[in-house]
Amino acid sequence: MTADEEHGGPDRRRAEVAAAAERAFRLLPAAPADLSASDERASVPARRITADPDTVERDLMKLVLTLVELLRQLMERQALHRVDEGDLTEEEEERLGATLMLLHDRMTGLCARYGLTMDDLNLDLGPLGTLLPPPE
Repeated sequence: MTADEEHGGPDRRRAEVAAAAERAFRLLPAAPADLSASDERASVPARRITADPDTVERDLMKLVLTLVELLRQLMERQALHRVDEGDLTEEEEERLGATLMLLHDRMTGLCARYGLTMDDLNLDLGPLGTLLPPPE
């Protein structure tokens, strides 16, 4: 018996992930009065987005920097793959390496400017794990 069969197989895992995604992305009304009496979610408290004027700029930068860091890591992996495959000349490798190092330095600087660390950018996606892979 494989590990998948022992725990219900890949279909069960997909169902668990789908259920987690549905819970995570479910839209709830802003106020309890917006719920109908027959709504099965009536017992679930409504969640509101808290937009604190004092932290909105920092939170927005955190979101933007998270997306930029995700793209930076994807580009870095693609670059390493191309280097391993021998698709780049030595000059292209040097230029690409310098560019990626500069981008990492700028990311670190922007994080420091807004009081963030690189770890702050790693979103927890619940049962799916974290958005960014652990640092190597």
